[in-house]
Amino acid sequence: MRTPTPRTPARGDAARRGLAERLLRAARVTGGTGASARSSARDSVRRAARGILARDSARRAVLRHLRPGLRSALALAAAIAAATALPLTAPQITRRFVDDAIGGAGTRHLTLIAVGYLALAVAGQAARMVTAWLASRLAWDGTNRLRERLAEHALGLDMAYHGRRTPGEMIERVDGDVVAVAEFVVAFLLDIVAGLLLLAGVLVVVFTVDARLGGVLLAYCALVGFCMARAQRLAVPSATRSRVELAALFGGLEERLAGVEDIRANGAGAHAVNRFHRASATVYHAEFRDARIGTVILAGTTVAFAAGTAIVLGLAAWTRESGTLTVGTAVLLFQYTRMVRAPFERLIDQLRQYQSALAGIARIGDLLAERRTLPAPADPLPLPASGPLALCLEGVGFAYADDDEPVLSDVTITLAPGETLGLVGRTGSGKTTVARMVLRLYDPTEGTVRVGGLDLRDVDPASIRERMCVVTQDVRLFAASVRDNLTLFRPLADDDRLRAVLAGVGLGDWFAALPDGLDTELGGGSGRDPGGGPGDSPGSGVSAGEAQLLAFARAFLADPGLVVLDEASSRLDPATERRVEESVDRLLTGRTGVLIAHRLSSLSRVDKIAVIDRGRVVEYGYREDLVADPRSRFARMLDVAGVVR
Repeated sequence: MRTPTPRTPARGDAARRGLAERLLRAARVTGGTGASARSSARDSVRRAARGILARDSARRAVLRHLRPGLRSALALAAAIAAATALPLTAPQITRRFVDDAIGGAGTRHLTLIAVGYLALAVAGQAARMVTAWLASRLAWDGTNRLRERLAEHALGLDMAYHGRRTPGEMIERVDGDVVAVAEFVVAFLLDIVAGLLLLAGVLVVVFTVDARLGGVLLAYCALVGFCMARAQRLAVPSATRSRVELAALFGGLEERLAGVEDIRANGAGAHAVNRFHRASATVYHAEFRDARIGTVILAGTTVAFAAGTAIVLGLAAWTRESGTLTVGTAVLLFQYTRMVRAPFERLIDQLRQYQSALAGIARIGDLLAERRTLPAPADPLPLPASGPLALCLEGVGFAYADDDEPVLSDVTITLAPGETLGLVGRTGSGKTTVARMVLRLYDPTEGTVRVGGLDLRDVDPASIRERMCVVTQDVRLFAASVRDNLTLFRPLADDDRLRAVLAGVGLGDWFAALPDGLDTELGGGSGRDPGGGPGDSPGSGVSAGEAQLLAFARAFLADPGLVVLDEASSRLDPATERRVEESVDRLLTGRTGVLIAHRLSSLSRVDKIAVIDRGRVVEYGYREDLVADPRSRFARMLDVAGVVR
């Protein structure tokens, strides 16, 4: 398959914009026919055109984040100019030394010239060090801004997007690709920009010495540059493939490390290692092909410049025989010829970073081009600032974009402010999807979800996060202090309130044992086994029960008007479960609540019950009415589970 010739960024952007405009015009023409059979094709063309324009805009955003400030750019330009001009002066001193030595100059005179050459060489190295420092600083400042932008954008994407990506892949997209760009920016400023300026300076100087040699050298450099540009046609796709396979390897490795206990307990270690070997082999082959192409290009360039140096030396010897050049000038030409070689070798040395940077910029642009499927409201409305929130699901249906099978169908549920609802049903029946609708992690494809009397699609997302919260069975703790784990890095409360909330959820004794109080560092993760054990180090981690109670402490600090509890006590020991149940009772007091539970005994406190089966509400009503009716599904479920009505 023929690989397309790469374009420069400007030409590539113009070509993509032109293609997008042609696609949009084609979509309008297709729409004008009025043929219903062409409607799907027209929509596909429009989506493709908008995707091209979005990716183009995202790549321009990447470059904007890397752009330095004016003062920093001027300082770097001055350093690059000095690092370029000083090496260009050195051969002139060498020519002076050689010609004066042949002419019989004294030792003192030659020594002064040598000292001047040494001072010039030291100054050139100092200028290059300053250039390297400034380039590294500007590159990392720019890429850190890009990391922040990527992390913010990725966190703002919908659950549907993250459900298709592994955490390892996202880390590689947000950090690994940016590292490749940062390394290339430094190399670009140090080796490419400075090298090209040095090359231009050498050509100008050689032209002033001998126009014929300058013309030969210019033609040769143009030929080598053309061959290098053609070589990129093979090099860039191989680098892209390498980064894609590396991201897949990290994603798979992260998944297996997260499930290491289940893998070991069920004897799946050999299978996991085999999958890792396969992924590693794929990365190896991609890296090997990438390195092989780079090595061939480097070897070819080395041979080409060896031939070029021989040609220039031969021409210098010929002009020396004709008496038009001095020996010092011949030495000067030789040094300049060697200097011409250096920029090209640096370009080859940085080809890998160039390939990785192009692939990284493309992948970063693709990530920034991703858009939320949950549209932001044009005129966002706040939820009521205090008190419990009413909840109403009116004919709610939901299906994933790539799946025609509906997950929810015609779900209608109503809760008055302060009422609680228990959602029950088999695994996979749609209970968690209902909870995600309530929290607006997804938008319904049919019907409306109202909270506090407002359609959630019209509510300010910040207000949703302030007035609604969720506690799940998988509590995530951060490698941070107890204070930051409670407040989620926000200044929500003073320390006295934090201590009172911890005591209120039953963590008073645990907190008293911490060596540094609220400043004690916790290990990240989801908590250890439910038992916890007295020998566990409080500074390095917490048990699953303690993590669950910390999650309730977070909810109390937020003081929400609506709470969703998703299997919040499903994996705890009986003693810890009792403490959690007490926290649940306190948390639901004066608040609207939605509880998802497999343990039917934990639903004794709820006001209403909704039985979900295959995405539909097959039974809904007040709990006391359903319990009193022996024909109800919920009553039969209680009997099967052995729960006293």
